[in-house]
Amino acid sequence: MKLIQLSISTNKRILGLLKNNKIINITNANSSIDSTYRLIEYSMRTKKNLNEIILELSKNASELSYSYDEILDETNKETPEILVPIDHPDPYRLFISGTGLTHTGSVKSRDMMHSDDEEKKDETDSVKMFNLGLKGGKPIENKKGVAPEWFYKGNGNNLRGPNQNLDIPEFSLDGGEEPEIVGCYFIDNEGNPIRLGFTLGNEFSDHETEQINYLYLAHSKMRNCSIGPELDTSLEFKDISVECDIVRDDEEIYKSGELKSGEDYMSHSLSNMEYHHFKYDMHRIPGDLHLHYFGTSQLSFSSRNWKFKSGDKIKIKSSNFQGTLINSVSKVKSKNFEIKKV
Repeated sequence: MKLIQLSISTNKRILGLLKNNKIINITNANSSIDSTYRLIEYSMRTKKNLNEIILELSKNASELSYSYDEILDETNKETPEILVPIDHPDPYRLFISGTGLTHTGSVKSRDMMHSDDEEKKDETDSVKMFNLGLKGGKPIENKKGVAPEWFYKGNGNNLRGPNQNLDIPEFSLDGGEEPEIVGCYFIDNEGNPIRLGFTLGNEFSDHETEQINYLYLAHSKMRNCSIGPELDTSLEFKDISVECDIVRDDEEIYKSGELKSGEDYMSHSLSNMEYHHFKYDMHRIPGDLHLHYFGTSQLSFSSRNWKFKSGDKIKIKSSNFQGTLINSVSKVKSKNFEIKKV
């Protein structure tokens, strides 16, 4: 089942269920459920399966007069605004993270960034980390596998939705798209992670900064990121195809072609990546939301001779999702601040 969130006024939201190109207004059936988060709370409170609740509510809900295509069209100012498909009422309680070097094609791009000599015989740390995953990233049942690379991306203040800008701050050397699948999780009252489903994501980073030294990876990740348009609560994380196009002044300047994601094309199993993220007590605080980017196999950075400019559009789509995640890039001046003494 595919869920979307819409804003119909400054302080009013709608939770929608996609039915082909139609949108079922779930909030119409229960006015207290005006967001994905409120739906999850309702599910926890009533101890009912999330998908069963969605089906139950949809029977008493009406259709919106707008189609999904009309909602996604950013030029159509008459429709409600589409938001991220899931967020937290308190943005500081939405935790964004990710794993890299997880896909069988990802090591080449990363290794090129971290090695000046493609013929160098010594393995880079990227290759070593990738090989660890190949050997121990998919353990047998009830066994713990090797930990994947992990990084912190920020909190809900760093998150952008469909048609919103991804900022390149003044101190950044460049921007870089990362078309990925994102796992969405809620922590229940007992501290157990509940996998809610998956959404498309753009884990936007600064690969030029990372290229200077791989120890700058943490710095390069502290940028905006986006998810959406919809959250799929039933998707199987096995074989997922993703594509990424970048457009400048109505001209296509990059086309990724088909990128494969999901467990069948990864060096780590989903359960292994989830275990190594949630093994930390601080990642299991009841009521928190977690968005976890699972990596990609290809970046434009490893093959292009251009940098991002304001107005460039990044389009990420998948046959497993109905909507395309579109974001424009915007170069912004850094805000002035002052370090003050107590």
